[in-house]
Amino acid sequence: MKVSIIIPTLNEAKNIERVIERLQAGANGYVSELIVVDGGSKDETAVKASQAGAKVFHTSPGRALQMNHGVEQSNGDLLYFVHGDTLPPLDYLKKILHAVAEGYPVGCFRFRFDSDRWLLKMNAYFTRFDQIWCRGGDQSLFITREAFQDLGGYRSDYRIMEDYDLIIRAKKKYQFRIIPDDVIVSARKYETNSYLRVQVANFIVFNMFRLGYSQDKMASAYKRLLNYRY
Repeated sequence: MKVSIIIPTLNEAKNIERVIERLQAGANGYVSELIVVDGGSKDETAVKASQAGAKVFHTSPGRALQMNHGVEQSNGDLLYFVHGDTLPPLDYLKKILHAVAEGYPVGCFRFRFDSDRWLLKMNAYFTRFDQIWCRGGDQSLFITREAFQDLGGYRSDYRIMEDYDLIIRAKKKYQFRIIPDDVIVSARKYETNSYLRVQVANFIVFNMFRLGYSQDKMASAYKRLLNYRY
């Protein structure tokens, strides 16, 4: 089984090299390509990604659009989406392939933050539970190409909540696996905003999503509440 890793980026020059190095270290000969889709970075993200060994493509900003474009450029039977500031376990691919072999065509990892703050540890604890409010793109997502195409991929017009939307649709048709290991996620959102502010923003936008608010309204609300780059 060939695996394509797809990383949407925007101004990730500080992180992208170590993320690519971690992914390469656990590739085990199954990863056929590592694709970075940059959404208009103003730093050296694209240059550093290319130097680190990734194929680099460019689109307008928007993770859903970027990830779909990455899939269009890929050739793998299995797709693995990773954010540009997320470090998977060293044996990530072994665990993903095991999950797929067990009959789970889609799934994710749990996560923990690169911070010792107890409130963030509490947040991370809940990612082990199979509830939609415990999910998110930071946990990285694996999905077979067949399932991805069957679902129609990400909705390219989504500016926010694209991962929740895809996971909800996927769980209606496929077995979903939460792999019992952690990816390491940057805590920078909590460092540039207070913990309470992030939690309130997440709560408001998640409920706007559930109630069917437009992408423009959700994205606008999130930007008002937080320093949000997408």
